[in-house]
Amino acid sequence: MKNNTPIIIFGETILPGESRTINVEIARLHTTTKLNIPVIVRRSKLEGPVVLFSAGIHGDEINGIEVVRQLISKRINRPSRGTIICIPVINMYGFVNKSREFPDGRDLNRVFPGSKKGSLASRFAYNIVEHILPIIDYAVDFHAGGASRFNAPQIRITENNPELKVLADVFNAPFTLYSKNISGSFRNTSEKANVKMLLFEGGKSLDINNEVANEGVMGAKRLLHYLKMLDAKQIVEEAEDPSIYIKHSVWLRAKCSGLLHDFNMIGRFVTKGTILAIITDPFGKFEQKVKAPHDGFIINANHSPIVYEGDAIYHMSKNFPDHVDE
Repeated sequence: MKNNTPIIIFGETILPGESRTINVEIARLHTTTKLNIPVIVRRSKLEGPVVLFSAGIHGDEINGIEVVRQLISKRINRPSRGTIICIPVINMYGFVNKSREFPDGRDLNRVFPGSKKGSLASRFAYNIVEHILPIIDYAVDFHAGGASRFNAPQIRITENNPELKVLADVFNAPFTLYSKNISGSFRNTSEKANVKMLLFEGGKSLDINNEVANEGVMGAKRLLHYLKMLDAKQIVEEAEDPSIYIKHSVWLRAKCSGLLHDFNMIGRFVTKGTILAIITDPFGKFEQKVKAPHDGFIINANHSPIVYEGDAIYHMSKNFPDHVDE
């Protein structure tokens, strides 16, 4: 079925079959320099859903930006039907400064839905909600772990949401975590707007990991294939195993301060008593083993070489998880 309906994004009209990069200027730097946020839109002539792929809501989470970049460079964002919108860097201010926050010190992912007359971050969130959310049906927002914490590739969804469960199964990341929406987050606001959003986490801040990026790209392709939007020239690679669903998880914290020597167990299933790392002092006086308190998967690891007592060092599934068939 042909699609004759134009869509309007930030005041610009995009007709079916058109491609457009819209350079959005919310505010300028204190030097009066423009800092545009490119919104890359590709439309098919055929009617279909509108899908958003976004990243960089935290400016230092570069691995997510790399995923969306590949979706564009590999022409995966050219839909066979419907519309694909890519925003590789939402928080361009933080990206320029290699920082998580906006210049006003606020976390953009805690101020949604924003305010037209609020802080800089709040105004930006408001514009995303006003101009992007009303026209999209599905979204994947790509993130990475902050503060040197490396996330195994994972999708996060709210529990008891059958539609998101289906989409998470289709995306088929190595792990899927049931995670409550956080007040002020892009995901929480999207759900209230009836946008079906998957949140992808993988890798760590200020780092690009090719394996994690590949998981994000492959998942996006599987999602587009499911929506009958993937170009016929693209090859879909099915994952070897179904996603491992995790309902309960705990953080393991350092019992002393020192140098952290990680044994690279990220993504693995470990048994109780497995040595995950050792913490040493810099003077060769002690070594303390970090052991798994129970069986489970390691879904996040702290890659900081220096830790303090009480620092979160591993995120671990609490009970042996099953693939959930609801």
